[in-house]
Amino acid sequence: MNSIFDIYSIGIGPSSSHTSGPMKAARKFADTALSTYSNDLDLIEVELFGSLAFTGVAHGTYKALIMGLSGHIPETIDPVLAKEETARIKQDRQLLLMGSLSISFDLDANIHLNLKELPDFHSNAMIFRAYDRNRALLFDMTFYSIGGGAIVDHEDISAPKIQREAVYSYSSAKELLEICDANGMSIWEVALENERLWSSSSVTKQIEVLWRAMDDSIERGLSSPGTLDGGLDVERRAPGLFQSLSDIGGPSSSMLEAMDYVNVYAIAVNEENASGGKVVTAPTNGAAGIVPAVVKYCHMFIEGFNLDKLSKFFLTSGAIGDLYKRNASISGAEVGCQGEVGVACSMAAGGLAAVLGGTNSQIENAAEIAMEHNLGLTCDP
Repeated sequence: MNSIFDIYSIGIGPSSSHTSGPMKAARKFADTALSTYSNDLDLIEVELFGSLAFTGVAHGTYKALIMGLSGHIPETIDPVLAKEETARIKQDRQLLLMGSLSISFDLDANIHLNLKELPDFHSNAMIFRAYDRNRALLFDMTFYSIGGGAIVDHEDISAPKIQREAVYSYSSAKELLEICDANGMSIWEVALENERLWSSSSVTKQIEVLWRAMDDSIERGLSSPGTLDGGLDVERRAPGLFQSLSDIGGPSSSMLEAMDYVNVYAIAVNEENASGGKVVTAPTNGAAGIVPAVVKYCHMFIEGFNLDKLSKFFLTSGAIGDLYKRNASISGAEVGCQGEVGVACSMAAGGLAAVLGGTNSQIENAAEIAMEHNLGLTCDP
């Protein structure tokens, strides 16, 4: 089973599969290389497959790889620092492995895009290779970026999967609802009991950190005019749309007006993500705007929305997201928009139903209806 903090994690845009995953993989490789071969290591090469090869340049994979090799992790890296460091390394062709060992690194020469081969386990594969001064191979490591920033080491794919112990174990919505009925509990209460078993710190405080990161991404998106990163000169829309809504007079109780605000909140996060800003996977970067927009709606338009209800939202939606991640996929490269945007809509609908006092069956039904409208969307956001 996955923790809700596996579903919700802080990283940088524009794609959790193309940035957060590769950054984690590169750091793991760099740590092994430095600790084992620091005296002999002279060259590192990376080979990318699948959509990492086809769209990785535009999706910030190069930046993610060199930041990971430099020792950074998605949760704490400063997006501004990442851009500056990437530009410097590209110009100097030199990086500090794990922040300590200086090695030459040419982005164009040392990162290879394999556009022909497709790995069996998952299309988004990365092979890292380390060489000595005579260009003899010291070792290599293969990772797969499977969606939402999660990675799998090739060495682990054939090993028996270790099941995380849980207070309440379930593998489907049906089993989850049966547990709730048998114990007189809500979905969020089942999720909370499991999180308390897995978490060493306060679950509520961790949820607060996630929401602050989400809310910050909304505020940055609303207040950052200009064009998106990427070279296509696409103008940011969120600041202008938000100003137009503000000129009308601010939020009111009108449901249609509320939907306008939900849309602009989602656009704000999506534009922050597209520009490589800090966002929260929900369940991926490609769908990062939906859940924050709905939570912001709760804060702005639902009377009495407080920390307890915020926790209910995240625990319920996280449990829903976990079911999709375990039983299907949240990787756009595998299952398209239905696995990212569809799952995000389903999570948000279930979380909102919980906040509004829905029964467990109503929460499940809301999550199901939200997914139905996204089934068959094969695009990769």
